[in-house]
Amino acid sequence: MKIAFLTPEYPHHSTGNSGGIGTSIKNLAVGLLAEGCCVRVLVYGQNADTVFDDNGICVQQIKNIKFKGLSWYLTRKKIERIINQLYANQEIDLVEAPDWTGITSFINPKKCPIVIRLNGSDTYFCRLDNRPVKWVNTFHEKRALQNASGLLSVSQFTADLTNAIFGLKKEFTIIPNCIDTSLFNGNDNSIGNNTILYFGTLIRKKGALELPLIFNEVIKNNPEVKLVLVGKNASDSISGNTSTWAMMQPLFSDEAIQKVSYLGSVPYTEIKMQIAQATVCVFPSFAEALPVSWIEAMAMQKPVVASNIGWASEVIDDGVNGFLVNPKQHKEYAQRILDLLENPKMQKDFGEKGREKIIEKFSVTVVAKHSLAYYKSLTR
Repeated sequence: MKIAFLTPEYPHHSTGNSGGIGTSIKNLAVGLLAEGCCVRVLVYGQNADTVFDDNGICVQQIKNIKFKGLSWYLTRKKIERIINQLYANQEIDLVEAPDWTGITSFINPKKCPIVIRLNGSDTYFCRLDNRPVKWVNTFHEKRALQNASGLLSVSQFTADLTNAIFGLKKEFTIIPNCIDTSLFNGNDNSIGNNTILYFGTLIRKKGALELPLIFNEVIKNNPEVKLVLVGKNASDSISGNTSTWAMMQPLFSDEAIQKVSYLGSVPYTEIKMQIAQATVCVFPSFAEALPVSWIEAMAMQKPVVASNIGWASEVIDDGVNGFLVNPKQHKEYAQRILDLLENPKMQKDFGEKGREKIIEKFSVTVVAKHSLAYYKSLTR
């Protein structure tokens, strides 16, 4: 089968910065190649129109059309023409696109099915983060969902909330994000080194402003603990501050800040090394769909303390392969971290059970097979 992914991002030096959507697409694309599929990635918002090969994945860069007031429409129609031509030439059988900003809202191919996979729309994240949303994004995101040939979601929570906020009653097939479990493989070399790792964008919606208050409570009980932060420093949408890291620093106690290392962004290939060196990984997030970072940490047998909101129970079984705590409950969150740091056997048990779950439910092989079966059901 010939699958195309339409996306604003893809993890390659030629296509610019990439976040969770790009990583998820790359992981799934690799799995689909292993299933014998042909995979093409259509990356819009690029500097030029060109095509290159990325280890068997055909990456087609698409330059947006610039025309004051009509760029959004003309770019969508350009993408529509590209999809129609690829389909007519039998180079693709189906296109999958994300829900983010509703890129397919005015893309109506003649015959090629379009599937939308929920990884969290702008409207969805604004609702979770209690922020106002641009009406134009909500308009395009809802229209895209209404026009889609098929609908997927990475979590049931995301599907249910999406229906609620858009006033829809759509049926979504739930297929989660995936990772290469052979790349993110387990180890236990860090047991006992008292290192807490947070990796992800430093941003309010991921609990970055709760993390200092949580770590302050940890340090009160164990002054030897270290906190390592890895990720891009984002601006704050509510206060307007251009640096979330600058907002975080005054929140740490004098004792705690001495034990904090912020490494900034690191190449994706180095994330595994940072996870390997950590004892516990923490994710106090308020807004996710199904975070790849959580399953990467669990795949490497790291015990995780994460938020207990919505999607979380679809990844972590509380008290079995991780702990789930409200990020606003700073003392309780800190105590769960301390429970793990003080109990090497619990660290090992949680880590082993976490990896077992990732292999069973979130591995590239499993998710690619489920996705391919769904694609075939739309093209028969």
